[in-house]
Parts: sequence; C-alpha cells; structure tokens
Amino acid sequence: AKSFILETRINRKSKRITLGRYGALTPEQARKLAQQLLGDVAHGKDPLAERKADHLRGVTLQDVFDDYLVTRKDLKASTIHDYRRGIEGALKSWLPRPLLEITKDMVDLRHRELGKKSKARANNTMRVLRALFNHAMAKFDDAHGNPLITVNPVDRLNQSRAWYKIERRQTLIKPHQLADWYEATLKLNQETTRNYLHFILFTGVRRSEASKLTWADVDFGDNTITIPNTKNGRAHTLPLSRFLVDLLKRRHRSRPGRAPGPGFPGNKGRARGREFVFPSTGPRGYLVDPRSAVERVGDLSGVFFTLHDLRRTFITVAESLDIPGYALKRLLNHKDPNDVTAGYIVPNVERLREPMQRIADYLLTQFEARKTAEIIPLRKIP
Repeated sequence: AKSFILETRINRKSKRITLGRYGALTPEQARKLAQQLLGDVAHGKDPLAERKADHLRGVTLQDVFDDYLVTRKDLKASTIHDYRRGIEGALKSWLPRPLLEITKDMVDLRHRELGKKSKARANNTMRVLRALFNHAMAKFDDAHGNPLITVNPVDRLNQSRAWYKIERRQTLIKPHQLADWYEATLKLNQETTRNYLHFILFTGVRRSEASKLTWADVDFGDNTITIPNTKNGRAHTLPLSRFLVDLLKRRHRSRPGRAPGPGFPGNKGRARGREFVFPSTGPRGYLVDPRSAVERVGDLSGVFFTLHDLRRTFITVAESLDIPGYALKRLLNHKDPNDVTAGYIVPNVERLREPMQRIADYLLTQFEARKTAEIIPLRKIP
C-alpha cells in the first residue's frame, strides 16, 4: 500500500510521520498537511508525541486489564478468576471508559456503594483497580518517556482512610467440640467427603491443596505428601502421621483403577481419570466444595465450621503443644520475606514428622475422650 510520509528533524532527531494512504489523500492535500505539520515543528511542537498521547488517552480500563493479565505471567488461575469477578463484576460499566476519565470521586463513591453489600469485596475490588493503575503508570509513556498517568485515583482511599476494616476470622473447632465433630463426620454417607475433612484437619493444608492432591503427590515409600502448587509458589512437603498413612492406604486400596503413588508396592500404572486422591464426578474430577456435608456435620454436632476453620484448628493445636516457631511456619508453608535467618535454614521434612505425629495423637485423644471416660456416681454422705 502506498502512503504519503513526511520526513523531518524533531528535537535533533530524524523522524518520519505518516500522513495517510494514497487515494484517501490527494498529493495536494498531503502537501498542505505536511506544510501544517512542519509549521507545528517550527513552533516547537512534536506531532508524533501528540499522536501517541491522543492514542493513550483513549486506552480503556478493559485495555489495561487485558494487558495486565498478559504481562503478569505468575498469576494463578484462581487469582485471575478473583480479579475478573471483581473488575468485570463490580466495575463492568467502567470497562469501556478511558482510564484517564476514572476520577478519585468515582473511586470513592463506588467503594462506598460496594461496601453496602460486602466490605471485603469493596476493598478487594479497589485493590485490583489500584494494581491496574500502577501497571498503566509504569507501562504507558508519551514520546518523551514521561508517564501518561501520574496519579492513582485509588490512593484517595489511603489519604482519607476510607478502607473498610475487616476483622480477621478467628473461628475454629475447640478441643471440647472435637469429639462431637468427629462423631458427626462418621455419619456422612460419602467416605470421600469424610476422609477429605479428616485430611485437612490432620494436615492443616488449604482446601484447594487437598482437593487437587493426586496419587503422584503421595509417596508411600517415606510416607510424605508434596503439594507442588501452593499459594506462595513454593512446593510444600509434609510427613504423614500414622492416622493419615492408614487413611490414604485404605483409600488407595479401595479405589477403582488403583493409580500409583511413588514407592507404593504393586503399582504398575495410573488409571486414566483416577489420579485425584479425593475424586468427584464433577467436571473438574476432584472434590471442590462439599458444602452440604459441612452443613450436615454442623447440624449433627452443633459445631458449625468452615473448611478454613480446620486449618486454624490444626495450627492452634500445634501451638498449644509448644511446637517451635520455625516448625509451625513449615507446617503451614508460611514464608516471611523479612526473615533473613529462615533463608539460611535448609528444610528437612523429617524434622516435621514428630510434630505431625504429636498433633495427630492429640486430635485422636480428643476424639476418644468421651468413649474412654469413666463416669463414677458420687454418693451423698448423710
């Protein structure tokens, strides 16, 4: 395709400016446009910079969001899902807007509107929006290298201290409730769901980590499990208590297809579609959210809980047994970026085996407390 081009020097550098396609412009029109641009350059203007600025001023929130998801290669699928729910749900009407049209007042008003329904969602949505503005400030420059966006409107929430204060959940299953909770789980019809709840309580792993656990992640040779994909991106290996070894071997023997785990004797191959430790007939192939089972256990026992409460119960029990701080962090796979000492410690999974067994023994003791208690009636002395 033929185009008319003006070549001149701008700020002591040779630049080419495309005027338009031949046919859309006549030679005479192209000459007039070139003379006009040369006049602008003579008066110190930069037509290329102005064109780029005009283009960037039209960049929408949707454009920035799409670019952000492509640029951030480390985002997990679950994180992207949460981001989409916040931006495409709570800020859907803003997506076609140019980013420069989103003001501090708009952010403040929408944050308050979202907070009427859910304070946590309001905060999370604005945190994602803040990240998008920071991304745009670093990514989009004018022809002179200056950022097109110089102010993040979400900073208004910091300056006015308008963020909602979200109290961290502190719920867990108390020691005296464990026997009732355990007895109620035994009444569940589905063994997979029952084992799933017990597994989370005895390991303290997150529910998604338990759901996606495969037999390839279970090593019966040294009785460990490894969760390769964790929240902090660091693989998490835990030793198994005797209770969990029995639970997993029982599940492995009774499952159709008998898929392998490393070190498990007699395994020759993996049955297709049977790789998950806690399988489901759903589209994902693994147990996702056994909400009805959790509600039934609550109704039967009077102990109402969430799956994350099981993780909190695990670490609370561990802390009550005076397990050292570094072991507690290792058990939960917590990583403190400010802890320089921890960076010099080479992890050894065997050092966690004794703490894991102590936690399991404590839980089993609480489960059996009611059965082993001997009630002695006291006679009133006349």
